[in-house]
Amino acid sequence: MPERCCERATGPTGSVPEPGRTSPFPRLGRIAGTILCALAATLPDSAAAQDLAGLAAQAAGGVSQNAVILVAGLTLLSLAPGFAIMVTCFPFVVTVLSIMRQAIGLQQSPPNMLIVSLALFLSWYVMDPVLRDAWNVAGAPLTRGDIALDIAFERGIEPFRRFMSERTDLDTMAALAEVAPRPETLQPELGAPDADQGDVPDPGTAPLSLLVPAFMLTEIERAFAIGFLVSLPFLIIDLVVSAILMSMGMMMVPPTVVALPFKLAFFVAVDGWGLIAAALVRGYQGGG
Repeated sequence: MPERCCERATGPTGSVPEPGRTSPFPRLGRIAGTILCALAATLPDSAAAQDLAGLAAQAAGGVSQNAVILVAGLTLLSLAPGFAIMVTCFPFVVTVLSIMRQAIGLQQSPPNMLIVSLALFLSWYVMDPVLRDAWNVAGAPLTRGDIALDIAFERGIEPFRRFMSERTDLDTMAALAEVAPRPETLQPELGAPDADQGDVPDPGTAPLSLLVPAFMLTEIERAFAIGFLVSLPFLIIDLVVSAILMSMGMMMVPPTVVALPFKLAFFVAVDGWGLIAAALVRGYQGGG
């Protein structure tokens, strides 16, 4: 018994507690109990549980709503580069550069990353006036808090709409409007072609769901047309080299291997990169 009393007095570690110093936990417990008692006293018994349940539900709803907004924002940020590429001249530029690389006979040089980077910077150079206009009418007022987000989107998309409208082929847009999922609801809004009138949609008033794919298809079609012109000189070099090899009886020698140095020398001699870049940029001057 004396030993147990000694253990209780000294504690499990054998140290004697200092006089006048108590543990803070009982004090915190008394404070929490006082707060709960005051809260219970101020609320009626019948409404206390309902109010607490309502506060808990409201907090849970706010957390879930914030989570949905966060996920939606991250999704939009991940898709923003793709959306930006769709409404610019990037599809046209990168398609022409890729066709040119194939026409020369190079499969991996320049690499895809370099082709895409060059196309991005050329697109930035071409789209700089449009980007500045969109920033002046939408981006700057939004950052100052003068307009709401929906109004900023409507104003900011207008410069891109004008840019796409000037480059979109009307026949391509009419073909897309004709095969729309709900032509009876879309055609009155778009001014889509009727069987009797034969009108085409107006690119300036067409929705983005129709204008963007029509613009991209038009850009790819024009890129193929320019790619054909770019490929002709290299095709002639291939034909000449093949004819020379056959006349010399060297049928086992691949013509592409022999023609590659001549095509590279020709491309460098005529300053091919400068001509291609200037032609791509010049194609967007004066409304395309």
